[in-house]
Amino acid sequence: MERSVKPVDALNAGDVAVSSGHAGYCDQPPYDPSEAYPEYAFANATVRDPNAAYQAVREVLHLLGLDALRYGTPHWNPLGELVSPGQTIVVKPNFVRDFRETHAGHDDCLITHGAIIRAVVDYAHLALAGRGRIVIADAPQNDADFAHVARIAALGELQAFYRREAGFSIEVVDLRPETARKIDGVIVGHEPQPGDPAGFVKVDLDGASSFAEVEHLCHLLYGAEYDKDELRSHHTEGRHEYLVSRTVMEADLVINLPKLKTHKKTGLTACLKNLVGINGNKNWLPHHREGSPAEGGDEFPGMTLTRRLERRAVGCFKRVFPRLGPLRSLLAGPLKSVGKKAFGDTNAGTIRSGNWRGNDTTWRMVHDLNRILIYADAEGCLHRHPVRRVLHLVDAIVAGEGNGPLDATPKVCGAVLAGRNPVAVDLVCAAMMGFRPPYPPVVSRAFGKHPLPLVDFALDDVTVVSEDSGLNGPLTRRQFADRFRLHFGWEDHAR
Repeated sequence: MERSVKPVDALNAGDVAVSSGHAGYCDQPPYDPSEAYPEYAFANATVRDPNAAYQAVREVLHLLGLDALRYGTPHWNPLGELVSPGQTIVVKPNFVRDFRETHAGHDDCLITHGAIIRAVVDYAHLALAGRGRIVIADAPQNDADFAHVARIAALGELQAFYRREAGFSIEVVDLRPETARKIDGVIVGHEPQPGDPAGFVKVDLDGASSFAEVEHLCHLLYGAEYDKDELRSHHTEGRHEYLVSRTVMEADLVINLPKLKTHKKTGLTACLKNLVGINGNKNWLPHHREGSPAEGGDEFPGMTLTRRLERRAVGCFKRVFPRLGPLRSLLAGPLKSVGKKAFGDTNAGTIRSGNWRGNDTTWRMVHDLNRILIYADAEGCLHRHPVRRVLHLVDAIVAGEGNGPLDATPKVCGAVLAGRNPVAVDLVCAAMMGFRPPYPPVVSRAFGKHPLPLVDFALDDVTVVSEDSGLNGPLTRRQFADRFRLHFGWEDHAR
């Protein structure tokens, strides 16, 4: 019997489920569970070795009270409260990139693990009763090899399993309309990509944007590319535009699956920051403001002589380099090497590009994207009340610490977190990492008054729900002893 979907109520959902004590991931794609749970539809497809990720996903769905009365029976259908058969579910993992800046491989600390995705897809398929669409979609970093990311996450094995066992097609979509070719981090060209097959939706937040209060500084904004004019044309007085995936905007349920990591611009990346991957054109996304705080910028803490010389050199480079055509590939490496020697290495202690605790830009962009997902309909029109169901589930079995998000090292946490509200979940994530009030702005500024609020509860109302009695209860009474090593630009943040 199909049940009616419950109304959207995420704004006041301060409960965060935490399943902890899990040691590592299953290493056998397509990551079958190690137990044929009563509700599991593929009883013959299990593995001998423990699959802690599957168990953790199942546990947090239970801890959230989803379909609570039928838990433990063959009829338990936790996502059935959020979506109906025949509808569309978009699964949004963190597929940021297939390689790290200075470390070899990915070490399970870079992207959402395929074992987490498999468990979520199983419950999504159960809720749809085999009818509808499941789309795994993301817009990674512009230099990511999406096919390689998909191989790391074993998405091909997952798709083959569902075709064979259920006659069901799991869709996998790279949402980027173009990719960038880089040499030593220097963009030397672009390649067009198919992008979202459904197209994109332009959403203008106007006065509801978090940038509205700093519009007098928008002429300083800098994005993901050398072309500052393109970014600033979308963020100016009375206009704050984003280009969002129509596939995501047309979804009946979005399941947000971030990987917990430190982040150079926001302190941490979890639920809120993961929504950067629903935007198609990366150069519509403000990342920092040029200059020091004394000049209205947040690029670096202070304007030293070295920074002044660097600004002139980089300004000249950005004007001239894009015009050099084929020479760019030959010059990128040597120029980057000279820049590192003269001005310092971004990956080895030099703060630039807003990679520090004083970044006042990226959190605003992140909040804007979250408001779009909550309040904008499929045509980009804003509503006064939430229009879309979203569930957030964080992969923190192996998290990333240090110089995240692109050069993190493994931090074994053994946890999966879940909730209806991204701010509540991220607040618990921040506490787990060792942050103390004042929390990073990406979390703390979400509690301010706003015409399109992200929360309808106070920080003190956030509650951890766990089978671990040491975690269970109000977050303000919890202590997490195992702190993360932060990105060097955040090391002196209050902890």
